[in-house]
Amino acid sequence: MEMMQDGSINRRRMLGGLAMGGAMLALPGCMSVPGFGLTDAIKRILTLSSQTAFANLTSPDGFWDSSVARIGLPAMFRGGGLASTLLTSGPVKNQLQKALNNVAEDGAERAAPLVADAIRNISFTDAAAIIGGGPTAATGFLRQNMGSTLVSAMVPALGDAMKVANNPILSQAIAALSGVDVGGVAQALSSDVDNAIWAEMGLAESEIRANPESTNDPMLIAVLKAT
Repeated sequence: MEMMQDGSINRRRMLGGLAMGGAMLALPGCMSVPGFGLTDAIKRILTLSSQTAFANLTSPDGFWDSSVARIGLPAMFRGGGLASTLLTSGPVKNQLQKALNNVAEDGAERAAPLVADAIRNISFTDAAAIIGGGPTAATGFLRQNMGSTLVSAMVPALGDAMKVANNPILSQAIAALSGVDVGGVAQALSSDVDNAIWAEMGLAESEIRANPESTNDPMLIAVLKAT
């Protein structure tokens, strides 16, 4: 999906808002670093991870180029029928898959501020277990805490994106489906986009934990090095 000027501006504003939210999360409140608590460290990890993930996914071909977030064809496009078979074979299949991955970028735009809000408002019953957990412990906790929030919120955005995409392959593929319209495809795609977003965030978190120095955040580095 080609990015229009207004879309580019909106994405810059969205990412700018995430960055501002990240700056606000370095709040007073650690067992290892004075004035910086474990809860602050988790929020900082999640903020940096989400900034990285959404910057990647909302860039042109962000989902398509990702090693963990590329979306395959939903099961509804892999059914029987001559039209469906023709649309999901060879180069046409790749074009359809890429079109859906480009549509997914609009879902990520809708999800980004919801994730930022959830990070700001999240509370932890055992911050020590999360900060000392596995490479994606914080991301996993946030995902569990948010439940199906992103899936529900992204359905309208994905439906609208498909309607305005003006992609003949995508339009023909949807028309070939029996008893399924754009809304049905958006519903199915939203679950795949949700999985992709959390996978990209988890990758970003694991990279931060493996190399905390990359954050240039002395307090976060000290906390992660102490765990």
